Amino acid sequence: MAATNFKTENNTFRKLIGNGLTYRIPRFQRDYSWTDDEWEDLWMDLMGTLQSGGEPAHYMGYLVLQSADDKTFEVIDGQQRLTTVSIIVLAVLKNLQRLIDAGNDSEANGRRMEQIRQTYVGYLDPVTLIARPKLTLNRNNNSYYQDFMVPMGHLPQRGFRASEHLLRKAFEWFDRRVTEFLKKSTGTEGMRLAQFVEDMSDRLFFTVITVTDELNAYKVFETLNARGVRLSATDLLKNYLFSVLDRGNDKDHELRNLEERWEAMVGRLGAESFPDFLRAHWNSRRTFARQAELFKTVRNQVNSREMVFQLLRDMEEDLDTYLALSSPEASDWPQEIKGFASTLRTFNVRQPLPLLLAAKRIFDTPDFAGLMRACVVISMRFNVICSYSTAEQERTYNAVAERIAKGEVANLGAALAAMQSIYPSDAAFRSAFAEKTIRTTQSRNNRVVRFILCALEKHLSSQDHNFTSDSFNIEHVLPQNPQTGWEAFTDEEVDALTYRLGNMTLMQAGANKDLGNTGYAAKRPVFEQSGFAITRRLATDHAEWTPERIAAHQNWMAAQATAVWRIAQIG
Repeated sequence: MAATNFKTENNTFRKLIGNGLTYRIPRFQRDYSWTDDEWEDLWMDLMGTLQSGGEPAHYMGYLVLQSADDKTFEVIDGQQRLTTVSIIVLAVLKNLQRLIDAGNDSEANGRRMEQIRQTYVGYLDPVTLIARPKLTLNRNNNSYYQDFMVPMGHLPQRGFRASEHLLRKAFEWFDRRVTEFLKKSTGTEGMRLAQFVEDMSDRLFFTVITVTDELNAYKVFETLNARGVRLSATDLLKNYLFSVLDRGNDKDHELRNLEERWEAMVGRLGAESFPDFLRAHWNSRRTFARQAELFKTVRNQVNSREMVFQLLRDMEEDLDTYLALSSPEASDWPQEIKGFASTLRTFNVRQPLPLLLAAKRIFDTPDFAGLMRACVVISMRFNVICSYSTAEQERTYNAVAERIAKGEVANLGAALAAMQSIYPSDAAFRSAFAEKTIRTTQSRNNRVVRFILCALEKHLSSQDHNFTSDSFNIEHVLPQNPQTGWEAFTDEEVDALTYRLGNMTLMQAGANKDLGNTGYAAKRPVFEQSGFAITRRLATDHAEWTPERIAAHQNWMAAQATAVWRIAQIG
């Protein structure tokens, strides 16, 4: 990103809101949504800076702004915080107004009130009470904010949106807190209120990122690692689509329709990231786009009302499939297909998603099930065991997805033929498996090893075990913390061999605990009586446990794995 399009600095609220600068929340940005949980957190943080011996300042996080002239800024991210701090200022003004109405140092408090309003809220015409505001809210909230809250008149409660009620409740909540603060502090009341605003504006500070257009704003969201940023990237894309519908036409019914359907999709995705879904959807129908290019690509290709609603319909069509792939246990898919989807989740492999979205729209159920299994096998070979770079794999999946979308690939056989380049050969897979180390101290790795061992057990004994069951554990033959009986292994060998696949097998939970860190001579008789064929095989084949025996057992496992994870149509 060019330096001229991207500026970062730390600013206090005073510096942000002063000097004639104005801020606009985009018309279609999400409504105000903070509740008493967030209000309480902010108030406690603010009080922590005001009390004797407290913190010198409170960090408010990122504020992402867009501006072409450095005078008027659109608030791309941070609108909830900026709106709430402005409401606190209004609550202080309300308390000053009460002092004036009560005849309490009215002239001085009137000057204080006017100065605070001009600095932090904006000019208010004394005749019409119409504001020239420092802050403009979105299309659903601005009228209530400007017409009722800024003039500090009666705040009506009936016939308004939920977000407008939240604005009113926020004002009432902070009004009470400011009043309580005033009772607990000493000195002239008007001076204390003015000092409160001065201290707050100097002690709340933001990291302000200013960009020149929405494309640069989207790039900010793709590179920042901050809570809530990815959701803001979703909002930014939504704002762009709204702007396409809003170009000089009275299309309120279309805007409402888009908003309702958009919010329904975001709500259904829940914890899933909307940008991840959008990218998988987009790449399942069109030429491959990287995440960093996605917003630019959508902006270039979706530029009419018809295209906006076509994109919406296409996303809605793919959402059920995406959710079933992300949370297979909640889907109504056949058990076999749900199992394949669960395995991809266990592997944490997302590269096949565009391909699977495309295939679900076209393939019949048997072909889709076959493709799901193929993706599991390729993921096991390519991603889990061989650990190859995924860049070319992702492009191959997307190329096949695009061909499916165009009608060039219509069945499983054609898809598998097109995926041959990302299917590691038997020799490559067997060789990588024979050397594979997976540290089971990480929970996801632990699940992957359990899955592998259970699959090998099924291949050996035809017994199907649920790899997530608590009834058995992974047994590290050479223990993770070896003691008596393992003196033959050097420290270097322990580090190198403990998490080799050949050193791991399955044991019932109770037996595993009883064996603990005992030597192999004590473990072997227990292994021979195990209910798991893979563990009995280990004890039968290996009278002792040495680095050479670990390698031999892992070579045997690699041969079994090559038979288990194979695609006959390719191999």
